[in-house]
Amino acid sequence: MDQNGRDRFEIPKDMRSMAEASFEQARKAFETFVSNTQQAASSIEQRNAAMKDGARDISGKLISFAEKNVTSSLDYAESLLKAKDFTEVMRLHSDYVQTQMRTLSEQASEMGQLVSRAAMDAARPKG
Repeated sequence: MDQNGRDRFEIPKDMRSMAEASFEQARKAFETFVSNTQQAASSIEQRNAAMKDGARDISGKLISFAEKNVTSSLDYAESLLKAKDFTEVMRLHSDYVQTQMRTLSEQASEMGQLVSRAAMDAARPKG
């Protein structure tokens, strides 16, 4: 028991090392994913000249959302690796879920507005 009379929550050294290595691999895979996604978004923009501005705004926003969400998940995973006890794990989890629900709601609203604006711009007569 620790000074406060609670059992310490410790991850075995080998398990922590393995988790940290997996974490680094996940972060590198994410960086590759973002790079590939940006290249794909660029390709989509080139093929869709008629809706270029709307597609660029939407794909840019999707990339931004994906990057923010995955970074948040990786940061959460990293914080779990450093948790001192089960109470801290539960607090971290609760905070993460609440933040993600709020973030996803905001992102859905923002994406809906962006798609509506792009549709109205595409339907607007040119000239």
